[in-house]
Amino acid sequence: MTDQILVGRRKTAVARVILRNGNGKITVNGKDFEKAFPQLLSREDILGPLKVTDTVGQYDVIANVNGGGVTGQAQSIRLGIARALVGLNPEFRTALKAEGYLTRDPRMVERKKYGHPKARKRFQFSKR
Repeated sequence: MTDQILVGRRKTAVARVILRNGNGKITVNGKDFEKAFPQLLSREDILGPLKVTDTVGQYDVIANVNGGGVTGQAQSIRLGIARALVGLNPEFRTALKAEGYLTRDPRMVERKKYGHPKARKRFQFSKR
């Protein structure tokens, strides 16, 4: 039995993903992934790498995620699954790379600057 344990990140969400041979059951933080992600878009995001490589019913996915919001968590799980699939079979790399599933999204929230209410927002200017 081959287990692949890899990490996926997006914004402040971090997902530890375990991929093992099975029948396609996906568990997120101990819950079924349909309950953890009620939005269809998030579920399709998670299943993306498995659909591209035609391995939907072959592997069980166990994911522990913390930090971030729903979208960030779903995309961090997606990256973890894609990296684990490449670890199991290096031939999947070209298909996953073409879809952009192996690229970590570098966008983060910009920090708040002192003397300003938010990162870019300024207080109202008064000439007099």
